[in-house]
Amino acid sequence: MIKGCGISKDISFHSSRHGFATLALSKGVPIGSVSRVLGRTNITTTQKYAKIITEKIDKDLTMFGNRLNQSFSEISIAM
Repeated sequence: MIKGCGISKDISFHSSRHGFATLALSKGVPIGSVSRVLGRTNITTTQKYAKIITEKIDKDLTMFGNRLNQSFSEISIAM
């Protein structure tokens, strides 16, 4: 199946779980649900994936804020 997707490197079971967790969290699945699907009784281990998502959100929001600032700096207010 991996070769059929054009992926030539080996992918471990752990990589698959990590990929699933990251994708699920990025699509809004609650961390508790992701943790349970992975068979964990404690969400602490799953929280490391959430950190990745949080860092991406921070970068995305910073980029958005920079674009807003640029847009508003081009607007002059007549008084």
